[in-house]
Amino acid sequence: MPKDTKQEQIEEEQELEELTKLSDEEEQPQTTEATIEQAEETKEKVAAEEVKEEAKPKPKKKEEEFVEERFYTIPLQKALVRPPKKRAPRAMQLIRAFINKHMKVEMQASEEEEEEELPQLTISEEVNEKIWGRGIEKPPRKIKVRATKDKDGNVTVYLAENQ
Repeated sequence: MPKDTKQEQIEEEQELEELTKLSDEEEQPQTTEATIEQAEETKEKVAAEEVKEEAKPKPKKKEEEFVEERFYTIPLQKALVRPPKKRAPRAMQLIRAFINKHMKVEMQASEEEEEEELPQLTISEEVNEKIWGRGIEKPPRKIKVRATKDKDGNVTVYLAENQ
């Protein structure tokens, strides 16, 4: 169980204890059915409050503002020079090198910039599945991709929509 539900259960138990104390102090004869009904009412109130909290629209993450978006056809013939069992990994390396070069992703950090986060290159699962789709020995000869760079310098590579 998440911590929230445990805390809520503890709070409900405390409320029940307070209700029973109040009823004892007032010295009004109450049946156990009445205290059970009061406990159920408080549970319903708590549940209603939770629903209200969940119903509030959560602040959406701002869509990444793309600084650049480019379409490339990346040649992968050089992957075929490798032994058959190393061709798909080589194709992934070629994609990474091509995007680093053409989108100007700075992977080298100077001593001053080591504290800051480096721009990242992310290759989507679609591209990975396209490369590995026919196995390790037969990657495609070329692949069409869409590369987007956000304001932080992070680059994400997606499969072009027409493939």
